[in-house]
Amino acid sequence: MTGAEWKTEYDVVSTLRKLGHDVKPLGVKSDLGVLRSAIEDWKPHIAFNLLEEFDGVAVYDQNVVSYLELLHVPYTGCNPRGLMLARDKVLSKKLFSFHRIPFPDFMVVPQGRTVKRPKWLPFPLIVKSVTEEASLGISQASIVQDDDKLKERVEFIHASVGTGALIEQYIEGRELYVGVMGNGQLHVLPVWELIMDQLPEDARRIATERVKWSRTYQAKYGIRSGEAKNLPDGKAKEIQHLAKRVYRALGLSGYARIDVRMDAEGHVYVLEANPNPQIAHDEDFSDSAEKAGYTYQELLQELLRIGLRRQPANPTPKKAPSPALT
Repeated sequence: MTGAEWKTEYDVVSTLRKLGHDVKPLGVKSDLGVLRSAIEDWKPHIAFNLLEEFDGVAVYDQNVVSYLELLHVPYTGCNPRGLMLARDKVLSKKLFSFHRIPFPDFMVVPQGRTVKRPKWLPFPLIVKSVTEEASLGISQASIVQDDDKLKERVEFIHASVGTGALIEQYIEGRELYVGVMGNGQLHVLPVWELIMDQLPEDARRIATERVKWSRTYQAKYGIRSGEAKNLPDGKAKEIQHLAKRVYRALGLSGYARIDVRMDAEGHVYVLEANPNPQIAHDEDFSDSAEKAGYTYQELLQELLRIGLRRQPANPTPKKAPSPALT
């Protein structure tokens, strides 16, 4: 279980047990009955949610959290509505626009439709899935410079990822992450950076699937992350404040990571919000929390406290029937 595929689960379960918690790992693949039985039999104080999908579909994890709310079981991480809004990148951007949060210009090509690029969306562009996260479907070929390559990449997303395609203005610059924890009162972690300065000269500095997940590729090109250095004066606080605005605009709770790009002039653009991000030991979120003064044990304990403090909607008390008029 200590392999890379299960590292988060191992780190969380083993650390919670070291803290003295009684932990029952539970796999919920496609049957909510397993979850209900475990809750009825075990009566947990809280569910530590590490779910990334349900029934093979990433966006269905929000339904499992909704089910926990129906059963009145506290949980760590984000609420169902926040998960839904953040997972839908197009809907997120519409909310960003309403709240005047800066983001790259974009258009969407639903499955089964062909792309017709408007003149107001110039090259270079980057093509992504409208709903998938964790850099799924993103490679160097995702950045396109002409309409033929754009058409080709949209078709790739439709066929290989199985979702609509999000076409976004490509922002050349630095890839920055900001962790946020809390419900009403928020704690913003230090600005973190994905450092890709040893990639080949002709490679774009973007978080591709290989950059994010291939240990071999990371070792070969010295890809690492750490606290963002040499930011313009006041820029770190500006980015942290922006992250709080995103968190609140999407109605997030628990904890999340806000991804932004900063161009050479210091302009910052929000790419997306990632509720319930990777929290394995020695990953971006836990490392930035450590920089803020949390040990890994303290981080997990704080996520538990945040989950227990959140008050989901309570059922409306039933009113006594009014006496009938005679």
